[in-house]
Amino acid sequence: MSNLEKAEVKGYFETVGFDRWNRIYSNSADVNRVQRNIRIGHQKTVDNVLAWLQEDSDLGGRSFCDAGCGVGSLSLPLAQLGAANIAASDISEAMVQEASRRAAEAGLEAARVQFSCSDLESLSGTYNTVVCLDVFIHYPQPQAEVMVKHLAGLAEQRLIVSFAPYTPLLALLKSIGSLFPGPSKSTRAYTLRETGIVAAAAEAGFKPVRRSLNKAPFYFSRLIEFERVSL
Repeated sequence: MSNLEKAEVKGYFETVGFDRWNRIYSNSADVNRVQRNIRIGHQKTVDNVLAWLQEDSDLGGRSFCDAGCGVGSLSLPLAQLGAANIAASDISEAMVQEASRRAAEAGLEAARVQFSCSDLESLSGTYNTVVCLDVFIHYPQPQAEVMVKHLAGLAEQRLIVSFAPYTPLLALLKSIGSLFPGPSKSTRAYTLRETGIVAAAAEAGFKPVRRSLNKAPFYFSRLIEFERVSL
């Protein structure tokens, strides 16, 4: 993501975008049909990830990085399921503050989830599992592949990512939509070729072990779990 695009995304999610997406990722009735379906689709993706992670019983003994955590849609239920070491970050300070507020409201101990404001490029550290959901929509293909390698470098065992997969139909719809700019379209949106994402993970030493395709009207997301290849 270029510095210009990064500034646009950050600015959007700290102003009008924060209000819009905070409502989408909540139980608020103040959403339109499109937003409601995006909420449904995103929740399917989160539920998939939680189900996969629960297959390993030792949630409390593993560390997690929630890269691009938003308002805590994954981090909070993961902590409630027993995970005790979650580093959750987002480029938007407003999102991080809301996630922290929701964690406190849910009665979660502050030590279970450490929230911080950061872009993906600046993330560091080592975690058993790194998860990045519905963030690559802001990255064109080359930068998304670089980011996959970067996140893989933080993961000891598992990397889970989701993205809008490239299809001819989605490409056509995106082209048509670009002809009609409006107030609700405030950041660029990219679809990605799955082969490139998988190849980037392979270069970082990870192989895909399972996939899911989550769909709802106005939401289309490929979810892939990668595991580090044993040497």
